Amino acid sequence: MKKDRPIIVAISGLSSNTGKTSLACELLNRLPGWEAIKLTRGHYRSCGKDPAGCCVSDLLREEPLIRSGREANYESGKDTGRFWKAGAVNVHWVIVDEDQVEEGINRALARVRTGGVIVEGNSFLDFVTAGFAVICARAGENRLKASARRTLAKADALYLSTIDDSDRITAIKRFEKWRASLSVDLGFDGIPIWTHDDLPRLIESIREKNQNFCNALASSVVNF
Repeated sequence: MKKDRPIIVAISGLSSNTGKTSLACELLNRLPGWEAIKLTRGHYRSCGKDPAGCCVSDLLREEPLIRSGREANYESGKDTGRFWKAGAVNVHWVIVDEDQVEEGINRALARVRTGGVIVEGNSFLDFVTAGFAVICARAGENRLKASARRTLAKADALYLSTIDDSDRITAIKRFEKWRASLSVDLGFDGIPIWTHDDLPRLIESIREKNQNFCNALASSVVNF
């Protein structure tokens, strides 16, 4: 049996603007030698936002577009530029429409040459099983994405981001207050909830789960 894929850490969001890129950068900084994948879904029309800031409709093709390497995707202030600055040894920007996500992410994963990769983007977990999956949320109110429940079912950890450097206890209290206001149960029970204060524990959990994965893989090779 051949291991043909890197260890994958997936970062998705419970809603928009939940600090996914910031967490990805924190992890890249603490996991030297890893690569990064940024997944961007677009539409064959303007998204209604600032075209210079986020719209990728002009980049969509009949096949997934993947820009790998610093010359192809580094731009200061953009997510891919932040990945480079955080220490990624390579960055792959995947630009797809709704029907190209699976093909695009698989093509990008095939380009990864290191043992681990951070993947940021929603819908990724619908097609690929990650070694460790983190879903990000705001410590306060979140505008839930339609896919929130589906993503939570696959999450190994829930990470709370703040904009005011709140401590762990305050962040969790704010999140639980918002959670209590919901009319539905999203099923957070059993998922560890961590904040910036818990990053060392998050890194350790990623390493531990990945080691378990590697041990299981080695055992399957021996028994093959």
